[in-house]
Amino acid sequence: MVRGLDPSAPTPEWMQRRLRQAGMRPISLAVDVTNYVMLDLGQPLHAYDLAQVHAPIVVRRARAGESLTTLDDVTRTLHEQDLLITDSPEGSRASRPIGIAGVMGGASTEVTDATTDVLIEAAHFDPVTIARSARRHRLPSEASKRFERGVDPRLQAIAAQRVVDLLVEHGGARADDEAVTDVDETTSPTTITLDPAAARRLIGVRYTYDEVHDTLEALGAAVTDIADGEARELLVTPPTWRPDLTEAVDLIEEVVRLRGYDAVPTIAPRATPGAGLTTAQLLRRSAERTLAEAGLVQVLSYPFVGAGVHDSLGEAADDPRRTAERLANPLADDAPELRTSLLATLLPLATRNLSRGAATAAVYEVGSVTQGRDENGGAATGQPLLPDGGAHPGEETVAALLAAVPHQERHVAGVLAGGGAAPGGEGSAAQAETAIAIALRLAGALGVDVEVAAAEHAPFHPGRCAAVTLADGTLVGHAGELAPAVAKAFNLPARAAAFELDLDALVAAASARDLRVGKLSTFPIAKEDVALVVDAAVPAQTVRALVLEAAGDLAESVELFDVYTGDQVGEGKKSLAFALRLRAADRTLTAAETAGVRDAVVALAAERVGGVLRG
Repeated sequence: MVRGLDPSAPTPEWMQRRLRQAGMRPISLAVDVTNYVMLDLGQPLHAYDLAQVHAPIVVRRARAGESLTTLDDVTRTLHEQDLLITDSPEGSRASRPIGIAGVMGGASTEVTDATTDVLIEAAHFDPVTIARSARRHRLPSEASKRFERGVDPRLQAIAAQRVVDLLVEHGGARADDEAVTDVDETTSPTTITLDPAAARRLIGVRYTYDEVHDTLEALGAAVTDIADGEARELLVTPPTWRPDLTEAVDLIEEVVRLRGYDAVPTIAPRATPGAGLTTAQLLRRSAERTLAEAGLVQVLSYPFVGAGVHDSLGEAADDPRRTAERLANPLADDAPELRTSLLATLLPLATRNLSRGAATAAVYEVGSVTQGRDENGGAATGQPLLPDGGAHPGEETVAALLAAVPHQERHVAGVLAGGGAAPGGEGSAAQAETAIAIALRLAGALGVDVEVAAAEHAPFHPGRCAAVTLADGTLVGHAGELAPAVAKAFNLPARAAAFELDLDALVAAASARDLRVGKLSTFPIAKEDVALVVDAAVPAQTVRALVLEAAGDLAESVELFDVYTGDQVGEGKKSLAFALRLRAADRTLTAAETAGVRDAVVALAAERVGGVLRG
């Protein structure tokens, strides 16, 4: 603090010249001196008109609803995380903000042409706090730029005394030595133990003990030799102006930088032999390759959706997929949730392709979906506090972080829309059978036996949807034609098909299957087609299971290749045509044997579901 400053005292010409060279405009002696010392030492300072300040001065966080008119004559609404300099008018402690700490002072205590007593502030503030305040108010200042990058915590007293000396010398002021407040809560730099040989292990350069020692001393660090038998280590205390030096690797980096990067040899690292792809990775790649071979194009989409997508997909009010995880800081205000279905982001991509002139949209995506938690397991279990930067999180923190992560599954989904959307098709609309066939082909490529049965599941057409299940009954997805309302909501053609499967469940089933292969038959295959007429309500999967059972060990594969409904089979009936591939392990099948299989199939179908051979 200085008193008796001559308000008319000019700033020395040499100081004005240096300020201009640094890009700053001379204002008044008191302000110019603080700016000059800041440029000289790197310590931001601020001068207050002491006559306008009421003791005590308190540093605190802003309160809700507070505002401050800063030196640029802009009234700013303060945020509760802003750090403030406050005074205490009329005895009300810390009631009036007079500056945003480390950013800009307030207009109420500005130094003017009539100021004679000056209060000088020299402080050390947290870089993150200052950076956030400056960005929050869009107020980058010379002070905030320096605090953001870190200021020497031992420089404040030196800088303040330098300002006092210059004001006394050039402004005729006198120092008030009894009005000095020194709140020193800074901590000493952490002492680091360094093994000089570590540089060779990390960098590949063989620095001598003395080279490392001398380089760190030249950096400004306090270096002490430690002798422990044959081992020689260094005890290094970094200089206060280098807060970034916290670990031994930081010191090694400085040694390499100062000794010269040209001394580091250019040697390509050796790649250690890897174990290759895991079984799960191989299976996922096989799934992607199968879909590509089926004519679908892979796409990638952002996993963010808006709340309205659930209505567009036709999900019921109690559908668990409506319970989505909300983002605390979404990229877009209209997409604040994580998707619970791949189709939620895949359908808009198909629409976009068609709107850009594409004749068809046959696309697929492999990605994660997030299963939302209920109200009791949502926010209450999440949002753990992260440890301070540089601190290793403890087991409890890691466990809390893992518990806060919602359950995510990897799904695969595809959309077929537009004329000729069926792979290899031309001019025909996508149908449920196409999507179901692709889903079955995908499962077959992974070696997983699945079953399909009629189901009702949004966003699919109630009468053209199939549930895909594993042999043990585990549901792994759905395939079929999209409901007309869903197609309309996404501006897709009226006939569009899709599928979505739980790829993680399929991969797990494939990984757990018995990979033992029986003896391969060298005898030729016998082919037999069987068309059975059954009630329209009988699922095709049920009839296929009967065909497999009747064919017994001779059946190598059974595929449904045609479904017919019409006058030829009668009302309420349908014809299911199956292609059988038969083979014996020890002989060539005769015509009589293949005919016997056909008769057994017809007999079992008649017994179980009332089926008859189509004439």
